[in-house]
Amino acid sequence: MEDELFDQIVAVFNSLVSWVAAGAMVFGGVVPYIPQYRDIRRTQNAEGFSTYVCLVLLVANILRILFRFGRYFETLLLWQSIIMIATMLIMLNLCTNVRMATELNTKRRSFIDFDWNHFWSWSHFMDYVQCVLAFTLLAAYITYLLLDSALFVETLGFLAVFTEAMLGTPQLHCNYQNKSTEGMSIKMVLMWTSGDTFKTGYFLLTQAPVQFWTCGLLQVCVDFAILFQVYYYSRYPQKPVSHTVSHTTSAKAL
Repeated sequence: MEDELFDQIVAVFNSLVSWVAAGAMVFGGVVPYIPQYRDIRRTQNAEGFSTYVCLVLLVANILRILFRFGRYFETLLLWQSIIMIATMLIMLNLCTNVRMATELNTKRRSFIDFDWNHFWSWSHFMDYVQCVLAFTLLAAYITYLLLDSALFVETLGFLAVFTEAMLGTPQLHCNYQNKSTEGMSIKMVLMWTSGDTFKTGYFLLTQAPVQFWTCGLLQVCVDFAILFQVYYYSRYPQKPVSHTVSHTTSAKAL
């Protein structure tokens, strides 16, 4: 009797752990963007966050979903990609609205202008949606034509992983251009670092394919480079503190 009760407790505990792990797998990737989203809404300033981070994650997760048609992977990872795509669209919507509310230039920049100089710097959120849909349809059509090719499927999977490994590079470049990390959520980068370190360690321990842990190590290196920028630009400021936020607040008060 006691053995049966113990077995039932263990089974319930294992089930609970599995649900928690599944939830962490699906929603863990979007958690780092919560503090960044709140910072942008609070300050009404999106200058410190690179929207190219959203572009990288959108491309990576769209490619990962298409990769599933050629090589099956667990449904949790599929849901992770879908939720990440939705999260990046929400981030883009916020950044676009904030930028247009504070931007002096009233000229509309549209996706259908096909102006490379203003790529991913459009005036309205729907332009980003059009770009994402166009890329998805084109990638899906190519995948449909070449789905029988094992080389194409493996290349598609590698591109998805490698693109995700480039996640931090737009933010790294944005910080370098601004000579500052002002406006970037340090909590977001710390969560990136902890998550990427855990993921890379998991890949190494489970002897995952070489491209997985190689791209994981690349992500960790970029994360630490961004953290070094936080230290360097706070210790050796390269430009005066921006007054964009205070101006915006004053304008709203008036």
